[in-house]
Amino acid sequence: MAPISNDWLGVLREEFGKPYYRKLHEIVLKEYHTRRIYPAPDDIFNAFHLTPFHEVKVVILGQDPYHGEGQAHGLCFSVKPDVEIPPSLVNIYQELHDDCGCYIPDNGCLEKWARQGVLLLNTVLTVRAHQPNSHRGIGWEEFTDAAIRRLNEEDRPMVFILWGRPAQMKRAMLTNRRHLVLEAPHPSPLSAFRGFFGSRPFSKVNAYLEANGLAPIDWQIENVHT
Repeated sequence: MAPISNDWLGVLREEFGKPYYRKLHEIVLKEYHTRRIYPAPDDIFNAFHLTPFHEVKVVILGQDPYHGEGQAHGLCFSVKPDVEIPPSLVNIYQELHDDCGCYIPDNGCLEKWARQGVLLLNTVLTVRAHQPNSHRGIGWEEFTDAAIRRLNEEDRPMVFILWGRPAQMKRAMLTNRRHLVLEAPHPSPLSAFRGFFGSRPFSKVNAYLEANGLAPIDWQIENVHT
């Protein structure tokens, strides 16, 4: 597990010393040694690596990492550039096209968003291959809740995007009136037609950021294959 080395380290330092985290660390290490676990160990904290605490403008909450071969790389909803775009991200791209006019790219790598201040945070950071939610309840939720609470305390404009019931269960932690909270059904094919399509989160984020004197997010993911 590549250690967090940017300003998130100071924010989360207390968590690393707590009993739950020591137990979590032991469980995860054992899992990596005995099973196939995603993402790769050095990618577990990529959401924090790519989006420093002081740069966070938008938080998109996912659930747990993709559980297929080579998909997960530490950012919720994102896959590596050479991996087939998963169905939920296909729907996210469709809504982005309908909302902001962005063309639908040929890859699912969302690192460009992360580098602009969009924290792409799963609430659980590891998963067994082909076993969704297999690391639910081992301690990751307590760790990511701590990160969410610290962001909530920040007295600066921020947007939290909660897609689907698991993400929306975090709503109670988001008490800061300076922040904008956007809720919608999950973009998965099972629920996207229940109100995710047409929710226009991307233009709402940018309108809020600009109204608060912040640069909008360039949501366009560029093609990487010719």
